[in-house]
This record gives sequence, structure tokens and C-alpha cells, in this order.
Amino acid sequence: METAIASVSQAAAFAGVKTRPLSSYFTAGSVSALGFSSPGNKSPAFFALRSRVSAARASVSVEEKIETKTAVIRIGTRGSPLALAQAYETRAKLIESHPDLAEEGAIQIVIIKTTGDKILSQPLADIGGKGLFTKEIDEALINSEIDIAVHSMKDVPTYLPEKTILPCNLPREDVRDAFICLTAASVAELPAGSIVGTASLRRKSQLLNRYPNLSVLENFRGNVQTRLRKLNEGVVQATLLALAGLKRLNMIETVTSVLSIDDMLPAVAQGAIGIACRRDDEKMVKYLASLNHEDTRLAISCERAFLEKLEGSCRTPIAGYARRDADGNCIFKALIASPDGTEVLETYREGQYVYEDMMKMGVDAGEELLTRAGPGFFNR
Repeated sequence: METAIASVSQAAAFAGVKTRPLSSYFTAGSVSALGFSSPGNKSPAFFALRSRVSAARASVSVEEKIETKTAVIRIGTRGSPLALAQAYETRAKLIESHPDLAEEGAIQIVIIKTTGDKILSQPLADIGGKGLFTKEIDEALINSEIDIAVHSMKDVPTYLPEKTILPCNLPREDVRDAFICLTAASVAELPAGSIVGTASLRRKSQLLNRYPNLSVLENFRGNVQTRLRKLNEGVVQATLLALAGLKRLNMIETVTSVLSIDDMLPAVAQGAIGIACRRDDEKMVKYLASLNHEDTRLAISCERAFLEKLEGSCRTPIAGYARRDADGNCIFKALIASPDGTEVLETYREGQYVYEDMMKMGVDAGEELLTRAGPGFFNR
């Protein structure tokens, strides 16, 4: 197992990774829905984005070093800029809730390279699925090499390894997907035949369902910076990324427009961070309980109950989103789709925002869609 202790530049002063603002890389291409300018007018500043996007690179400085102090908490994480941003967000919240952890070296970030990070040339489904982003980290947790594990919740399988629990979800970020393009202001403006890069079957199926004249380049994998580089090199004409990750990386300037929930239902648990520990580690369980955001935990539980009922995998286009409405109730929307996007089956549930009701909504929604889909739906 490959591990390293991470040191992040200027991180101690900020609740998360102190990333370099993307305004230093890009001069245009923002989200009209969020109050930024749109590239639709093809201004000189917009075209400057094309030539400068290749300058984008990881804003996080990672290096190996020897710690002289025994850490109170060792946080296990992947080594990507986004994973580190989430680990440092966790660190900051721990210090905020427990000032005794603010001492230098009390919290240590341990980078663990996963199989999913090592093998980028093949689709996830061909090398074992999403668990490949969590397996090695879970093993380090079980073997007491780390004390807590920080995961993107959409990468966490619906089952947890024996001896571990996931008692904490941090407040959820924006769940929507972002459209990034150098030549068009929205998906609707892409010319027929344009190639959109994505490794997500969920995005592919919903995109082709609404825009069947587009093409999708699958296995468009790599971190955000890698995908932007491929976009700039003309490998694809556009790509779709989770807005949550771009916000956590301070990379909102790269976004061209934001897709509505109605146009692109998010992945189960998109935008959520989960923190796991060993079941018998009472001290860590208490630490994490102090950080848990209950509204997020309940929403994620509903969505994951739906996913578990469908036995969803990386070969299955599935989307689901639970939220609290203005009256305090839970609204749950979900869908399954054929991989080519020719069929999309949707459903909707509404109920009380309490654990039992929300779990039932997720399971019921999954049962309904399985019945409506019939055998072989995902193989069409």
C-alpha cells in the first residue's frame, strides 16, 4: 500500500485546502446562473480562456515529510487535489469543535493511493467499480494505520467493510452538475456531433436522452485539471463535472453554465463528504459525532437505500436526490436509464424528514423502478 504524509501549502490558516484562485489561470467562462458572466458573447476575454486553460494545474502542494509528533488523529485520504481539500475541510472542522487538536502535528493527513487512482486507462466498471476509490483506505483504517477515512460519498459502496462505521456526513455542497466548454454557452448550443467527455453513465444517459445529436466520449477520467487539459487540447468539445468539487477547489471560474436538477439529476450522494472510523474506536466515534450534519446524513441515507435496492453499479445509469422542502418535508426524485439514453424512468416521493420515512421512500422508489424496468433493462 502506498502512503505518504501530506503537507498542504498555507493550509493551517484556512478551513480546507488553500487553493490558488482560478482567476490567476482563467479570464472568462462563468456561470450565469450563479451571477457570473456568460461566454455567449465570445468576448476577447472568453477566447483567452482557450489558450490559458492548459495552465491549470493542481493547486495543492503535496510532499512527504517526517512528523516529529505523534498525531492524535490520522486522516486517510486519496491524494487528488479534491480529496485533499475534503481532508483539510475535515481537519478544520475537527479543530473548530475541539481546540485541543489545533496543536501542530495533532492531526496528520495520510495519503493513500487507491487502485482507482492507479488505473486510468480503463472504465471503472471494467476494473471493479467505485469501491476501487475506497478499498485501500478502508484497509488502512481496519489495520489501524489511520484513525478516520474521508471519502466522497458517491464513491462509497452501499455496503461498509466489517469493523467500520460511517457516523458522520459534513454539510452537503451544491449537488448540480457544471457544463464546461470553450465554444458554447450551454449544452443546447453545442452543434450536432459535438463530443462531450464524461466517465459517468448517469451523465451520458441523461445527456443523450435530451440531446441525441451529441456524441459522448466515455472513460473521460482523471482529476479536474487533467480533464480541463484534455478539453483544451480538443480531445472533446465539452465536459460535465460536479459543481461541488469545483467549488471546493475554488475553480468556479472554469464553469460555463450550471445544469438544473430537472435537466441533470445528480448522482446518489453527490456533493457529500463521508467520514468513517473503526466501530470499536469510541474516541473517534465521539469526535465524528460532533461534526455530523444530520440533514445531510438523512438525505444520503434515503438515496443510498434507493441505490442499494437497485443493486446499482458503475454499469448502471442511476440518479437520486433527496432534499428538505420549504415545509420541512423530504422530496425525493430518482431515475434509472438505459445506457444509451433512449429510455429514462423517473419517480418521485414525498414524506416526513425523518430516518424511517426517508429510508422507506428510497426502498419504495427502487422497487417501483425495478418493476417498471423489467428484466434486462440495463442491457439494452
